Amino acid sequence: MTATHADKPFVPLSIAVLTISDTRRLEDDRSGNTLAERIEGAGHRLAARALVPDDIETIRARVAGWIADAGIDVVITTGGTGFTGRDVTPEAVEPLFEKRMEGFSTVFHMVSFQKIGTSTLQSRATAGVANSTYVFCLPGSPGACRDGWDEILVHQLDIRHRPCNFVEILPRLDEHLKRGKLRAPA
Repeated sequence: MTATHADKPFVPLSIAVLTISDTRRLEDDRSGNTLAERIEGAGHRLAARALVPDDIETIRARVAGWIADAGIDVVITTGGTGFTGRDVTPEAVEPLFEKRMEGFSTVFHMVSFQKIGTSTLQSRATAGVANSTYVFCLPGSPGACRDGWDEILVHQLDIRHRPCNFVEILPRLDEHLKRGKLRAPA
């Protein structure tokens, strides 16, 4: 199905992790720790890490700051993707997307279904591209972060992954901006 080409050198990316929670602190953030450990374990650089409350403006401001930073290639959020009144991550982040990544949600739910069955319906995991930066929004459980990283992101964020991956197209994400057809969101 897929393969890895060992003849290509690994390209480390700069990845920021944002935990969204009203109840956690960085000291007890198991989901953020799960992602940070896996990011560094795969050879990428943890460019930034933060925790913000479940508040649309606060979440959007932090993600917007990171996507404006040319030194950050990928933003991964954890938390706030459910259906409770405080779960507002998709509402905060999706308006920043220039392009939605519908397939990410689909594949995440396929992976999740194998682990938790129909309970996967309680997640609104989402992803997109904003200002030449990949943004992935995962649920707030360590298990969901493991599934999202181990089954999807570790492969797509590795230039050696075949038949294709996100790394090889990263330099071309802003082609529409270079041609002046679209403007980056404010």
